[in-house]
Amino acid sequence: MEAQKLAQMIDHTLLSPEAILADVERLCVEAVDLRVGAICISPSLLPIARGMLPASIKIAAVVGFPSGAHSPETKAVEARQACERGANEIDMVVNLALVGSNNWEAVTSEVATVRSAISDDVILKVIIESALWSDQQIASVCTAVVLGGADFVKTSTGFHKLGGASLAAVRLMRNTVGDSIGVKASGGIR
Repeated sequence: MEAQKLAQMIDHTLLSPEAILADVERLCVEAVDLRVGAICISPSLLPIARGMLPASIKIAAVVGFPSGAHSPETKAVEARQACERGANEIDMVVNLALVGSNNWEAVTSEVATVRSAISDDVILKVIIESALWSDQQIASVCTAVVLGGADFVKTSTGFHKLGGASLAAVRLMRNTVGDSIGVKASGGIR
């Protein structure tokens, strides 16, 4: 795969709660220099980043980050507001308690609630924290994410103590969703 094609698949990310203006500026300069496909930031940083990036670089904003413990309605408001402030992708953390309880209908409903709050041209990615779950739970949450209307399922926030993406989880996720949606390895990838 050629370098530029690979760069277009990368979400250059800054999610530190202590990020300052200089950090955002550096992220945006690097994103332009590397010609990545997107940056991923906290919603509060959207106004700064939107003014620094060409339209060719997408901006993903996190929702329910990093715990996923927000209500579906709160996540929907966060997503809608992020889009109003310049995000064209949403990276939502699934409610981990719902996954741990094997409540797949509620997971599907949560994803659908956020999906309905944003326009169809906004990419919705759902982070599942794959390191926490059994293979059966990973497969089930991926199915729920597809049914809820997401465009991608992602492995990890990178904030959980059990770690981020694993090759085994990515394979299982891809085998589960097939070609119906995208799969992104995330969290701790350098």
